[in-house]
Amino acid sequence: MNLSDAIEENGFAILSEVFTHPSLNCLLQQINQLAPPRSRAGLRHALKLAPVAAWAQGAEMLELARAVLGTDAFPFRATLFDKSPKSNWLVVWHQDTALPLRERLDVPGWGPWSVKDGIPYAHAPTGVLNQVVALRVSLDDSTVENGPLRVLPRTHTSGVLSDDDVHELAIQIDSVDCVVPKGGVLVMRPLLIHSSSKARSAAARRILHVEYAASDFIAKPLRLAIA
Repeated sequence: MNLSDAIEENGFAILSEVFTHPSLNCLLQQINQLAPPRSRAGLRHALKLAPVAAWAQGAEMLELARAVLGTDAFPFRATLFDKSPKSNWLVVWHQDTALPLRERLDVPGWGPWSVKDGIPYAHAPTGVLNQVVALRVSLDDSTVENGPLRVLPRTHTSGVLSDDDVHELAIQIDSVDCVVPKGGVLVMRPLLIHSSSKARSAAARRILHVEYAASDFIAKPLRLAIA
């Protein structure tokens, strides 16, 4: 099964050994040298950093994103998650439905709105979110002990769900721990229901989460912001 078919069927796919350890270590060193301010969970709006933007636009990342979304796919948002014993958290079952936008416009099907670091965000409709894919690059080995992402396979086809519906599916469907070695990539749809438990080991779990869209104009007149 190729990547596009796997994403279509299950909503996610795990690819091992996509990037070398030295290249990832170099990326982390470049990010640390810039010393960007971080939240407890990591670094939001990381595409503003030159090394992250260059990585997201690299041939390997674009090839994966375009295998799912088509030849115009481009990165619009990146987040560096950094889970460790000093910064440990859990995330309940949810879907990723909020997108960064260049300006707030009242468009049917979008909302509620919010502002994060000066960028307007709105929860998007199903048709738009189906044109988005995330590539989660493992900067460390992800194991069952250090709080890996957990997913409910095939839930990406259910559309945007209420919290109650998400909770009900989490009871009905067996979850999968996405254990990804350093250098591997987890490819996933934003509507795939997912969560993350607290780490139970001292091993760090750093993830570069980059989101791609099929086109800048996936929902005229709204345009995605680069974050």
